[in-house]
Amino acid sequence: MPASEPTAVTLSLFNTLSRSKEPFTPIDPHHVGLYVCGPTVYDFAHIGNARPVVVFDVLFRILRHLFPHVTYVRNITDVDDKIIQAAQASGDPIERITERTTIAYKADMAALGALDPTHQPRATQFIGAMVAMIEGLVTKGFAYAADGHVLFHVPAMQDYGELSRRQRDELIAGARVEVAPYKRDPADFVLWKPSPDDQPGWPSPWGRGRPGWHIECSAMAKHHLGVTFDIHGGGLDLIFPHHENEIAQSRCSHGGAPLARYWVHNGFVTVGGEKMAKSAGNFITVRTLLEEGWPGEAVRLALLSAHYRQPLDVTRESLRQTKTILDRWYLALRHADHTVTSSGPDDQMVSIIGDDLNTPAAIAYLHDLAAKLNKADDTDSRRQAARRLRGAAGLLGLLQADPDTWLHQPSPQATEAADGLTDTAVEQMLAARTAARKARDFAEADRLRDVLTGAGIVIEDGKGGTAWRRV
Repeated sequence: MPASEPTAVTLSLFNTLSRSKEPFTPIDPHHVGLYVCGPTVYDFAHIGNARPVVVFDVLFRILRHLFPHVTYVRNITDVDDKIIQAAQASGDPIERITERTTIAYKADMAALGALDPTHQPRATQFIGAMVAMIEGLVTKGFAYAADGHVLFHVPAMQDYGELSRRQRDELIAGARVEVAPYKRDPADFVLWKPSPDDQPGWPSPWGRGRPGWHIECSAMAKHHLGVTFDIHGGGLDLIFPHHENEIAQSRCSHGGAPLARYWVHNGFVTVGGEKMAKSAGNFITVRTLLEEGWPGEAVRLALLSAHYRQPLDVTRESLRQTKTILDRWYLALRHADHTVTSSGPDDQMVSIIGDDLNTPAAIAYLHDLAAKLNKADDTDSRRQAARRLRGAAGLLGLLQADPDTWLHQPSPQATEAADGLTDTAVEQMLAARTAARKARDFAEADRLRDVLTGAGIVIEDGKGGTAWRRV
């Protein structure tokens, strides 16, 4: 539950702008503003796209715990060259592509346990605000119109590049900027571009066109969070040019006022040491993993297993490991009392996550809590330990399911014998086994146990009766 007043527990974050870990001090101690760059909705999200969602979901959770009110904005880019290319390749209307992809994205992120942001603005809802911001930049001499385009003139901003700290030659090469005769400087970037009749476009003082990518986030962030807000997040790949250009546009629009005070960036998901990317063809979508039967919570734990600023390999082997870990934790909860609920995270867990979102240390702490739960020797101690485990895990968005529901779900490695073996069928076979044991027909009881074991069902006989789980 969100705190009614700011607590004494501190939060520190690595600020890309200063290249150092800093204590987090919000502009308003009663209201924190967080903006995270969201998806371009042209295809299913891969697990590299999902990492910032999960990372900043943890940040959102601890901010809500520490501060009375948090406004979390994660945008949706629904006008972009990639979307246009997808429409041309498929023959589907752009609106249909963006709508179904947005729905799929929200469903996939929900399956990973991500909370909904406070606002999820779509770029196409803010075209007017973008045009107004561009007009202001032109009037102030920071941008110019040329050949139907409007470009930000990089040399007009003396300290351009402070976030990425790149030299000028690196800035130009890193931006992969289009070489165009109408540019005053090779580093100048597009704020507005013309649109042909067969592509999305809106009226503007410079003719029918559409916004550049960078101006979209500046306009949406200002609308929901104001000129300057607390935290701006995203992946490392967005530091340059996207976030650098956001800073340039916004500061020059608003008399030099900062866009955000803290810039937080997560590392890449890699495959064999290479960044996962659709352009490289080395990606796995969240949807594919879910369809294979991997629980969203296992994917989430895998994405939190390394510190958010470090690279991370996510493989099906690592998912097997995180699924096994979660099985152990849910088993511990079931043995204690599966009805126990959380009263919130303890101070130790808050302190661990408050140290720049140290999720590996937090996971180690959950292992310790589960071990203590398994060692508890009376009902009250077990319930107290279970409550503490659930509360700490909740700050990571983990252990959110009912233990029986989790342990009864089919495994991605389920054998053919398990196909079609429903929970009801398992319960019926267990009832028949119990009846056979009471009748001292041990051969039949053993036969039923062997059938269930062969189907990947683990039977646990105890004082309170017989429990079961799938493996």
